[in-house]
Amino acid sequence: MEQNVFSMPRIGEAAPEFKAVTTQGEINFPSDYSGSWVILFSHPADFTPVCTSEFMTFASMEKQFNAANCKLVGLSVDGLYSHIAWLRTIKEKIEYKGMKNVEVTFPLIEDITMEIAGKYGMIQPGESNTKAVRAVFVIDPKGIIRTIIYYPLSLGRNFDELYRVIIALQTADEFSVATPADWRPGDEVIVPTAGSCGVAKERMESKAEDTKCYDWFFCTRKLDKDTILNKIVKK
Repeated sequence: MEQNVFSMPRIGEAAPEFKAVTTQGEINFPSDYSGSWVILFSHPADFTPVCTSEFMTFASMEKQFNAANCKLVGLSVDGLYSHIAWLRTIKEKIEYKGMKNVEVTFPLIEDITMEIAGKYGMIQPGESNTKAVRAVFVIDPKGIIRTIIYYPLSLGRNFDELYRVIIALQTADEFSVATPADWRPGDEVIVPTAGSCGVAKERMESKAEDTKCYDWFFCTRKLDKDTILNKIVKK
C-alpha cells in the first residue's frame, strides 16, 4: 500500500492548506483564520488521560488566547463521533485540577485518513505509526508558520509556554525586537544587532537610560509590560 510522502513544513513557509470536518463544522485552513494567529496542535488519541488534561487546559485558557488574537485548532486521527463522545465525557464527568464542566468550543479535526497529519509531519514512525505525536504549529495572520514544537506521546505540553510564545512573537513583530531566554512581558527586550561599525560604536557610547549594552552585539532596552499588553491583548 502506497502512502503519500510530504516534506516537513518549516518555519517561515506557508502553512499547508486543507479542508476538514471538525466538531465545529467544516473548515478551510488556514484561509478561514486569515487575520488571526492560530495554534494548530495534534494529540495522539481521544479518551486518553494526557490528552484529556491538555484539552481541559486549552479550553480553560481559550478566552486568554482569543484575547491575544489567537485561535485554537486541534487534530487527531480519530473520527468525528469519537471526538464528540470524548468532549461530552470531559464536560460531564471529568474534574481535574479545579477544572470541571469544561466545554471545548474550538474545532477538533477528524483525520482518519491521516492526510492532514501527514502534511504536517505529525506522524513520527519511531513513536507511533497510528497516532499523531503532540505537535504544535504557531501560524501567523498571513498563514506563515512561525513556531514548531514537538512532544512525545508521554509528555504533556506546557500551556503557559505556548501562551508566552504567542505574546513574544507578536511583541517581536510589533516593536521590531527579539526576546531573550525566559522572557516575559515587562522584561527587557533585545535590540537588533548593530549592522555597521558606526552603529556599534554609537550604542556602546550611548547614555540612553532605557538601553543597556553588554557588548556591541548584545544590547537590551526596557519595554513596559503595559505597553506590550495594551497593544496585543484585547480587554
